[in-house]
Amino acid sequence: MKTLTIDYPSEVLWALQQEPEEFEAEAPLLLALQLYKTGRLSTGLAASLAGMPRFTFLFLLSRYGLSPFGEAPEELEQDLADAHRATQRN
Repeated sequence: MKTLTIDYPSEVLWALQQEPEEFEAEAPLLLALQLYKTGRLSTGLAASLAGMPRFTFLFLLSRYGLSPFGEAPEELEQDLADAHRATQRN
């Protein structure tokens, strides 16, 4: 697993009205949601980036106004392929 470090000004915390721990815990989810939304990651990989099970990520999509179903059939095929790979590893 790789690690990403992001510097951010304290004004971000003030603008979001969050404590550092709260912001730092939410940031991977927000990154994963954006990468999923733009079609760059499947739900399985986005869930992994967010540090949660795919089921949890799928549940959270609706809270952020996103659908667990891709825009194109290819996205659904990729999600299915990712799910098959994940079950083969376990």
